[in-house]
Amino acid sequence: MKLTQNLWVPTGNILVGEGSKGLLEFLSIADYGKDVNLNQNKAVADETPLLPLSEKWVITISTQYGCSMGCTFCDVPKVGPGINCTYADLREQVLGGLALHPEITATKRLNVHFARMGEPTWNSNVLDFARNIRLEVRPFVGRSLVHPVISTMMPRHNRELGAFLAEWMEIKNYDFRGEAGLQISVNSTCEEEREKMFGGNALSLEEVAEIGRSLDRPWGRKITLNFAVAGYEIDAVKLRDLFDPRWFVCKLTPMHKTVVAEENGIRTLGDYTTPYPYQHHAKALKKVGFDVLTFIASHDEDAGRITCGNAILSGTLPHKFTSELRRPF
Repeated sequence: MKLTQNLWVPTGNILVGEGSKGLLEFLSIADYGKDVNLNQNKAVADETPLLPLSEKWVITISTQYGCSMGCTFCDVPKVGPGINCTYADLREQVLGGLALHPEITATKRLNVHFARMGEPTWNSNVLDFARNIRLEVRPFVGRSLVHPVISTMMPRHNRELGAFLAEWMEIKNYDFRGEAGLQISVNSTCEEEREKMFGGNALSLEEVAEIGRSLDRPWGRKITLNFAVAGYEIDAVKLRDLFDPRWFVCKLTPMHKTVVAEENGIRTLGDYTTPYPYQHHAKALKKVGFDVLTFIASHDEDAGRITCGNAILSGTLPHKFTSELRRPF
């Protein structure tokens, strides 16, 4: 893939490349590691060291050119409607991110997130690519452990949604022996709030739960119910009645500071990089039996625009970046 843009941000690179149908945006970044990200007792300081890529490497790719979900906290719909990437588009994004660092020939964990632009469950190429991804990356990182993750808003109008997720769970359980992830964006247990935030394009919680009950039980990590904390209702009892804590884990994150979220006044109250906006939700969810992950972001991650809902193709730039290259590598 010919790269047309490369922004070096504090945690890695935001890349734009020429896909088969236009420009695609993807990330090749380092990570602080779960011991830091999930530490519920302190914020992530900007001087906190990142893990070397040989320990953990994160590639986040687009599954569509733009997105049609219309979420009120996400900049990606500004790029255009959701047009599916081809298999080659998916492949070239991952390999383009890996090619930035030929000095890294193996990593203990390569996370591939289908989460930059687009709703992945609309695109069946994601399933085909996931099945082959370990072979595709082998020339770059050998037989390193690969952990693919799908993040979905559970689109209401996708008639193949249940079938897509059933196949993903088969890939997770059998192809990857549990070493793959499925994350469902919930954000609120109030249907009125969900209707507004997802532009009327997401299933109700009851419908999401019905699909969840039809899926194979997860091996390895449970299915993640993600909550971007922004003053929305999180009713632990209601959630427990719909989703079995044996198979689902709750994740609390900040509402990232996208342009659209800030324009719409959607934000995590207080200093979102400290534990207190999340603690009372975590306590309530644990009380009803859920395992809870609290992801506390760093200022560098938000200022670098690498977090969910961002897209420099929407017309915004990171607050922190060191250089910009406009030539193919």
